[in-house]
Amino acid sequence: MAGKKNTDDGFYDLEEERFKIDEWPIYWLTRVVSLYLTQSEGQLKRIGLDIPSWRVLMFLGKDQSASVSELADHAIAKLSTMTKIIQRMQAEGLVECSPRENDGRVTEVRLTERGFEARADAWAVSHRTYERAFGQVPAKETKALITTLSRVFDALKR
Repeated sequence: MAGKKNTDDGFYDLEEERFKIDEWPIYWLTRVVSLYLTQSEGQLKRIGLDIPSWRVLMFLGKDQSASVSELADHAIAKLSTMTKIIQRMQAEGLVECSPRENDGRVTEVRLTERGFEARADAWAVSHRTYERAFGQVPAKETKALITTLSRVFDALKR
């Protein structure tokens, strides 16, 4: 079904002759993510953070740890890039690293006390952007969007 789009009426071809940019989901995904990150980045800079650090802080929630490769996967970053981000965050005292208990080859990353404080600050700042984006969207629609985006992501990973 490559090149087909699911509608309530079934599937139809995404034909070049009839293509309209504002009816293409990727157009809107790109615009929304870009604007969301741009607005969040400005707010995060005020508290000394950047988008890569924010992604790590948000993923490493309360009592959670992850390997550098897991963080890279969730942040959609190259492993070498995530390694540099983690090293920088470690130097800033936001995370601590140790070998994973059941596999010493894996580096486990956890938030420090300072990291938890930075996460709380980052949450407060980024949540304002989230509220502007989704504050008027009913919860049911937000959940449907999450479900749809998850399905699209899974389809692309295959």
